[in-house]
Amino acid sequence: MRRSVAELVGTMLLVFFGCGSAVMTLIIADTNSGLFGGGSIGTLGGLADWLAIGLGFGIVIAAVIYGMGRISGAHINPAVTIALWATRRFPTKDTGAYIIAQLVGAAIASILFAIIVGPPAYEIGGLGATGPGAGITYGMAILAEIIGTFVLMLVIMGVAVDEKAPPGFAGLIIGLTVAGIITVLGAVTGSSLNPARSFGPALGDTLFGGPDVWSVFPIYIIGPIVGALIAVFFYDWLVAED
Repeated sequence: MRRSVAELVGTMLLVFFGCGSAVMTLIIADTNSGLFGGGSIGTLGGLADWLAIGLGFGIVIAAVIYGMGRISGAHINPAVTIALWATRRFPTKDTGAYIIAQLVGAAIASILFAIIVGPPAYEIGGLGATGPGAGITYGMAILAEIIGTFVLMLVIMGVAVDEKAPPGFAGLIIGLTVAGIITVLGAVTGSSLNPARSFGPALGDTLFGGPDVWSVFPIYIIGPIVGALIAVFFYDWLVAED
């Protein structure tokens, strides 16, 4: 129970502050939002925007890993949990509880953010929901999510799961990895890398009248899970004789 609660709270913080950074970037850029003065951009796309959002995610991920990693392992991502379960590093009896906790935490975060910020959070910011960029097909988006999550899971294996990993660096390195991936792939898919991260805003938008993104939600189930699974088996193959 304590580990599941830690996963719930950790994922809640991830979505609240990570997706919140995307929402606030959109709101500030929108001249009609009536909040924070507004800018003149209105949409994301500039490298500086995605770097800021990436750092928002990276910092909160590092904080959660250092704050609660000792308790639950700080998966805060169903794709990570499934990959560790698939390689028998995580017990079957706890896998469902972790995934449910992660999804619930993500939903709570989006609901709280919508209540705190008000209509601009979902009308302008879409609660940080993910979707393919202009000209990006379904298949291209899935491939991008596979590649991004592959890199993330490979780093997780090397700095957090491997018994030979140097202690104390997991949070920093994983957080910076996420920030880097988002900076590159943010304009392509929103760079979810995490089914729960996409689920929370999608549900929140449905509840509060934001954009309907359910039609593209399978991208953020298939891509992250496949990418994480490839990475974990690939890593095991690499170190098989180490």
